Amino acid sequence: MLKEKYQKVLDLGQKLQVQDGYVEEQGGKLRIGGTAEYAYDKDRLWDMIKEQPGWESEIEADIKVKNQDVYGVYEVVGGDTLSKISKKLFGSANRYMEIFEKNRDILKDPNLIKVGQKLKLPMPS
Repeated sequence: MLKEKYQKVLDLGQKLQVQDGYVEEQGGKLRIGGTAEYAYDKDRLWDMIKEQPGWESEIEADIKVKNQDVYGVYEVVGGDTLSKISKKLFGSANRYMEIFEKNRDILKDPNLIKVGQKLKLPMPS
């Protein structure tokens, strides 16, 4: 029953390639866990969990993070700018230069990003 309710979360975990994952219903709770590649992935899973009413009493999640050097990787979509990405992920457009600096290996100009580029994200402050 709970597994079906949280199937979108489980699907996202598979898409994000969470390692050593487990899912079990026990004692009226859904217990899930595993290791996400980045904190950004972990946050995305938690955000989806929290979309479900009653999640506080229904789910126990133990999601660890493998890589601590960057927050995560973001794939550029149409209409994105570094400012928009910064606003969307960090709540402020002002961190766009931090994203640029983290990606100097693939970006030469903070105003020129391309759809499909995978950008490393700085840790939230």
